[in-house]
Amino acid sequence: MAAGAPRIFVSHLAGVAVFDPTGDQVGRLRDLVVMLRVARRPPRLLGLVVELATRRRIFLPITRITGIESGQVITTGVVNVRRFEQRPTERLVFGELLDRRVTLVETGEDITVLDVSVQQLPARRDWEIDRVFVRKGAKGGAFRRNKETGRVSLPWTAGGGRRGGETLTVEWSAVTGFSLEEHGQGAESLLATFEQLRAADLANVLHHLSAKRRAEVAAALDDDRLADVLEELPEDDQIEILGKLQEERAADVLEAMDPDDAADLLAELPTDDQERLLSLMKPADAADMRRLMSYEEHTAGGLMTTEPIVLRPDATVAEALARIRNADLSPSLAAQVYVCRPPDETPTGKYLGTVHFQRLLRDPPYTLVSSIIDDDLQPLAPGAALPLVAGFFATYDMVAAPVVDEAGALLGAVTVDDVLDHMLPDDWRETEFHLDEDEEVTSRDA
Repeated sequence: MAAGAPRIFVSHLAGVAVFDPTGDQVGRLRDLVVMLRVARRPPRLLGLVVELATRRRIFLPITRITGIESGQVITTGVVNVRRFEQRPTERLVFGELLDRRVTLVETGEDITVLDVSVQQLPARRDWEIDRVFVRKGAKGGAFRRNKETGRVSLPWTAGGGRRGGETLTVEWSAVTGFSLEEHGQGAESLLATFEQLRAADLANVLHHLSAKRRAEVAAALDDDRLADVLEELPEDDQIEILGKLQEERAADVLEAMDPDDAADLLAELPTDDQERLLSLMKPADAADMRRLMSYEEHTAGGLMTTEPIVLRPDATVAEALARIRNADLSPSLAAQVYVCRPPDETPTGKYLGTVHFQRLLRDPPYTLVSSIIDDDLQPLAPGAALPLVAGFFATYDMVAAPVVDEAGALLGAVTVDDVLDHMLPDDWRETEFHLDEDEEVTSRDA
């Protein structure tokens, strides 16, 4: 849903059918899962609770939903049928937010929540609860739920008229009583306090917690956030946290990590543990892991990611720019695209060359990428040692470089952050870096 898309009130979503891209019904929506945030900031929608035909209720992440409308929900078709289990930082919209007593900030009046609306943020995949439909006056009878269908009926739709006091729609920030408390919430409170931290800074916080507290916080993080944080933690902490997760969730988190970081972590585990986790991953992701683990650690093959931006020769500049706009890409991976003959997934067909971001900005949108490739620089071989890779980056001022095998297929790309990660001292993550008032880089023991 793009900017300006219609607002959807959740009462219209309860019990609606959930379909895959081919039109087959996956199940029915039974609830929405959100994460509350501090300072009355709108909650982020994490996903949906969907009931399958078998009556099992599963969690469907928002990233696997392509469309939400009042009459239906469309998914990518990829679902995990593991039974839904609510985490400490999650709230169920129907189960916990509706019919709740909160306070109107402006007047201090007690009000009852009748409904809330969700809307997708402009140019992003994230969704938020943005409005709250409330009733002033006495508590009670805000909504009814049909136990068979799961549908929610509001008083004016179920009984033909409004009951109680005045109703009004307000911004989420106009009410209080939803947000996380500052104290007494355990890991939940800690997460709320550090919600705005970058992954590297949150990793530093986790590193200095007790093992018990670290496990509690890791369990409460969603998969993508935990994956980002794991990538920034020392190896011992990574292994400890992964070992305390359920195996199915550990596999999900590994899938959410950058392939090179996930492969490095897997390589540190006993062989039996590696195989168990790989067997729980999607076949394509497991194949990438096995391929990366086959290379020596301090080589281009061991450093590379298997998910660079690959385009065919007949792709245009406009298509290339659309690909690098993906907010999930790191700046180094988004700095260039690699032009290859089919297949597009690594290992690709013949590697033809690289197109740098700055060049894409200089040429008309209809220009074919094959006409503006940089094919002067020799790509890295997968067996290239770390000093050679570092020298390549320093000599040619690169932030990422292609890795190509003897047959000319693109295997992946090495990014400058991975080179630095392997060249810095083993304990470099023990130091917290910040800018002082003079904006000079300093450090102190964390």
